[in-house]
Amino acid sequence: MYSHPIHDFSYRNEELYCEGIKVSAIAKKVGTPVYIYSYQTLVDHFRKIKEAFRAVNPIICFAMKANSNLAILKALANEGAGFDIVSGGELKKARLVGADMKKIAFASVGKTDGEIADAIKAGILLFNVESKPELENINRIAGKMKKTVQVALRVNPDIDAPTHDKINTGSLKKKFGIDLKTARKIFLEQKIYKNLHINGVHIHIGSQITKAEPFLTAIKKALAFVDGLEKNGIKVDYFDIGGGLGIVYNDETPQTAREFADKVLPLLKGRTFRLLMEPGRFIVGNAGIFITRKLYLKDNGVKKFMIVDAGMNDLVRPSMYGAYHEIIPVKPSGIASVMCDVVGPICESGDVFAHDRRVMNVKDGDFLALLSAGAYGYVMSSNYNVRPRAAEVMVKGRQWAVVQERENFKDLIKGASIPEFISH
Repeated sequence: MYSHPIHDFSYRNEELYCEGIKVSAIAKKVGTPVYIYSYQTLVDHFRKIKEAFRAVNPIICFAMKANSNLAILKALANEGAGFDIVSGGELKKARLVGADMKKIAFASVGKTDGEIADAIKAGILLFNVESKPELENINRIAGKMKKTVQVALRVNPDIDAPTHDKINTGSLKKKFGIDLKTARKIFLEQKIYKNLHINGVHIHIGSQITKAEPFLTAIKKALAFVDGLEKNGIKVDYFDIGGGLGIVYNDETPQTAREFADKVLPLLKGRTFRLLMEPGRFIVGNAGIFITRKLYLKDNGVKKFMIVDAGMNDLVRPSMYGAYHEIIPVKPSGIASVMCDVVGPICESGDVFAHDRRVMNVKDGDFLALLSAGAYGYVMSSNYNVRPRAAEVMVKGRQWAVVQERENFKDLIKGASIPEFISH
């Protein structure tokens, strides 16, 4: 019925299912808005990368920023995944699900002293360092703790990847990484960092990149950098090629894990370093859908607006990036499709899920599904307009469970108080 590859989300008898469960049954029980994740899609995508790169036995660090739900993390940890983390909170979540600390890479341009110390105590594999001041700070903290820690330098290859500007990270116009000249100087002078073992090179050029060429250009540039280090007697033990593999949202034709591996692996032939990867969206993006309920259709004489009960606070990607999510009925009604904007209740003109989109109409109160919502959905949600964040549900076969309860008003005012000097 629909061309979009929705994996373990499929129609049966004119009803959308997630694996063996009717999506409508979950929505009726839990309410809307709600994120629904397919366990099978999640683990299948992890296994595809693992199998494609099996020849080099990489450490696959799931980019937790894409989706940090504990059930998602536990399912991936059970599959042998490590985690790419960018905060102390993400480190705590990794520990909570029993992750192998020797498969944890800690990125972020602004690690605090407390976060660095906690990661050292936890015994993570390495820090991906983004600047010289950060390197000096980690060295200082490690010295205080009488520890030696492993560090990879995130080098910025100065490549303008073909993706949205806000998720393009490989250019020197962006805040990420260290320029190659400075990075080389750090490697050559690494003896001054007495509490660091600087033995890794890291690159990450952006997200939602659908072609291999930008990755290959960056990898070749980084490998040339590694070759230069080795000529100076510096051994690189870890090479982290980052993440950023794109998925299908609309009409993209992204590479498969196998196609990507077939192009990358020949570049790594004969290398002795351990490969790290940081896929996020590729693993979880199409493992989730977002369910909302149609409130009514508004016609102002100029255009039509399908108003739903979810807003940009729940799923901000369309508002922030102009991102496309296919919108389909959970239970097709037979009503003719309508050309409209699909909008939420937030008091912002930017609260739009789709502009001038032909959407299959449904009755007021019926459910709609926004596809490919597993990555950068709930994790980027907010309480704007004093709205509670949505619930999250995990489905495995014919079993399902709420894995994040919907917030309530008490949750929203927890910790808030009115001081005595303005209470009267």
